[in-house]
Amino acid sequence: MTTASLARRAAAGTRTSTVLVNVLAFQAGWWAVVLSAAQDRAAVGLLVVGLVLAWHLARVRPGRAEAALIAVAACIGLVFDSLLLATGWVEFAGGALFGVLAPLWMVALWANFAATLNVSLRVLRARPWLAALLGGLGGPLAYWGGAGLGAMSLVEPLPALLVLAAGWAVLTPLLFRLAACLEARP
Repeated sequence: MTTASLARRAAAGTRTSTVLVNVLAFQAGWWAVVLSAAQDRAAVGLLVVGLVLAWHLARVRPGRAEAALIAVAACIGLVFDSLLLATGWVEFAGGALFGVLAPLWMVALWANFAATLNVSLRVLRARPWLAALLGGLGGPLAYWGGAGLGAMSLVEPLPALLVLAAGWAVLTPLLFRLAACLEARP
């Protein structure tokens, strides 16, 4: 075995471990936020996601682009989930922020998701149709799981899941495009 092939194997092992750690960090953040929101202790989940994101941003390059991606994704999530709330598709444990906005714990979930776009989900960047499929299935399943755990409720479950599927099928490829654009900036 040559030195170059050993280096390639070592790099592949590092990428695999980075992806695995990213997936586990995402899951830890999701569970912490959802379970704490369901118990009216959302601050605990917010702290966990804050730590996950701080750790993530300390490890990734370019850090500024990743921070911008996370911030923009959080804003997109705030708008999307606030629209779902305003149109009556969902209700959140602990109510709405200022009576009209999605709660901060939902925004934290979007930020947490954004931290996977350039790491564990990066392979989907060049496959927008697959990203749309993942979003169209994974997004509603996450909300359904959150509802099952008591963090939120889907007012009319089947129509709400269809609305969520459509929204996530559109937003997920857009988030990957945003990630690519931000990464390409000098």
